Amino acid sequence: MDKIIKIEATKTSYINKRKVAAYARVSVDYLENKHSLAAQINFYSKTIKSRADWEFAGIYSDEGITGTKVNRPGFQELLRQCELGNVDMIITKSISRLNRNTVDLLNTVRSLKEKGINVYFERENINTISQDGELFLSLLASFAQEESRSISENTKWAIRKRFEEGIFTHKNLYGYRWNGNEYQIVEEEAEAIRLIFNS
Repeated sequence: MDKIIKIEATKTSYINKRKVAAYARVSVDYLENKHSLAAQINFYSKTIKSRADWEFAGIYSDEGITGTKVNRPGFQELLRQCELGNVDMIITKSISRLNRNTVDLLNTVRSLKEKGINVYFERENINTISQDGELFLSLLASFAQEESRSISENTKWAIRKRFEEGIFTHKNLYGYRWNGNEYQIVEEEAEAIRLIFNS
């Protein structure tokens, strides 16, 4: 994890210290992950505080929450602090720690970049503010777009195929129950369905 120390050259004057925060996350609430989260928090606290040109802006973390969700409390608080101007740079272990959803990741990183906030991904050794970082983001964006298009086409094809074969995609419909072979009318709900149809 010592790569972070080499992010930028040491300066002799630190009038404007960079406000640096870290984000740590473990997705499953197991005992070994608790140790992993504690280790990340401890490492980043020491790393940030050891830099004379950095000001410690906090460690934000989430435990037992998947990276595909944006509404993580620690992550949201970090973004709020960025909005308030309390953070100039974020360091995190890897891209997947910040966000597993490519589109959300790109949106977040680009929004932060517009505010002049750099995100450093330690494992990938990527600074989002650098030219290489922008190239990487552009590649991710194109992959995300193609992946999204491919998933959409595959999903549409699968739905059409199932309908051609007489297979419905939803087994539980209001007014009906699937018994394994066919739909059966549920009379208590059917009255509302008939009323809607007649209207």
